[in-house]
Amino acid sequence: MNREIHKEKGSRLALVGMSGSGKTFWTRKLAAAGWKSVCCDDLIEQRLAPRLAAGGHSGINGVAAWMGWPNSVSYVQREAEYLAEEIGVMDEFLNNLEKDTTGTPIVLDTTGSVIYAQNNILMRLRRQMTVVHLANTENEQRLLVERYLNDPKPVLWRGTFHVKDQEKPRETVARCYPLLIAARRKSYETLAHCAVQTSELRATYGAGSEKNLADVERFLQKIREQVEHA
Repeated sequence: MNREIHKEKGSRLALVGMSGSGKTFWTRKLAAAGWKSVCCDDLIEQRLAPRLAAGGHSGINGVAAWMGWPNSVSYVQREAEYLAEEIGVMDEFLNNLEKDTTGTPIVLDTTGSVIYAQNNILMRLRRQMTVVHLANTENEQRLLVERYLNDPKPVLWRGTFHVKDQEKPRETVARCYPLLIAARRKSYETLAHCAVQTSELRATYGAGSEKNLADVERFLQKIREQVEHA
C-alpha cells in the first residue's frame, strides 16, 4: 500500500491495534477535546442486535457470548457474520466520510479485526484517514491476554485457535492469543501510516479538561513527528 501521507488527513485519525491496546481510551480523550468520534464496536453491535436479542445477549460482552468459544460448532459461521457486519460498517462510514467536506476533526475507533476487511476497504481507509497503530510491548501483550481471559471481547481468531488434548480452555487461550497477536502485528504495521507505543503515553486519568488537552496534544505530537518525517 502507498504510504504517502496527506496533511489534510491530519484531523482524521483511525486507531488500529489489538483489543485492549488503548483505542477506545484515546478515542474518548479526543472526543472530550472536541473531536467527533465513531466506535465500530457499537455500530457492529447495533447491526447484530436482533441476533443477539434472540439469544438473550446484549452489549459488547454479549457479542462475545453470541459468537461462542472459538472451537464451538457455531463459531465459524458467527465469525463470518460478524466480519460481514464489520465490512458493512466500514463501507458505510467511508461512504459518508468521502462526502464530508466540513473538515470536522474525527477519530475512528476500529476493532482489532479491521485488518480482515476487504482490501478495497483498507485502501479507502488509508486514503481518507491517517491510520495510527497503537503498538504494545511484550509486557503489555501479556496484559492483553489477561484482559481477554477476564473480560472477553469479540475476537476473530481466523484459524489460530487450536485445542490440545486435556488442555483447559484458559490454557488454550493463554497459548494461542500471543500467536494471534503475532499474526496480526505485521498487518497492523502495513495498514498504518505510523505507530505509537502506548507505553510512551502515560496519560493522566483525571477528568480535568486541561489535563485531557495536555494528554491529547502529546498524543497528536507523537503522530505528527512520524507523519512529517515519513
